[in-house]
Amino acid sequence: MTSADDVMDALVRTTFEVAGVLTRIGGEHDLSLTQLRVLGILRDRRARVTELAAYLGLDKSTMSGLIDRAQRRGLLTRGKNPEDGRVVEVYMTPAGLELAKRVEDDIRRALTPATGRLDPEQFGPIVNLLNIVSTRSSRTDT
Repeated sequence: MTSADDVMDALVRTTFEVAGVLTRIGGEHDLSLTQLRVLGILRDRRARVTELAAYLGLDKSTMSGLIDRAQRRGLLTRGKNPEDGRVVEVYMTPAGLELAKRVEDDIRRALTPATGRLDPEQFGPIVNLLNIVSTRSSRTDT
């Protein structure tokens, strides 16, 4: 019978393996793990700096510094919210979107050997189980 300790061990092992892949691929693109997460979050949305900071568990000043560095690289920019011009949001530039796509492709290739061991009918149940244990199951990051 599988115990809670077995589940914990499997989650930790999987986390270390995936974090290793993400760290390696991020490094190949001169991105930290946190920068990868920012690209993952912003690949299909705009967000306020305070929202990003809260989601990532960072101080607003730390988040602003990350955004400033990404902006200097031409990956992110700041702009007014189209519906409320008083609100400033962060979003990806075309270069940022292109890099996010390349990173996503690299991650997919790197994780395919692991996900390829699953039968397609196992995809739904594993996603559901991971969402249950995830603290942020309502959002999707890279």
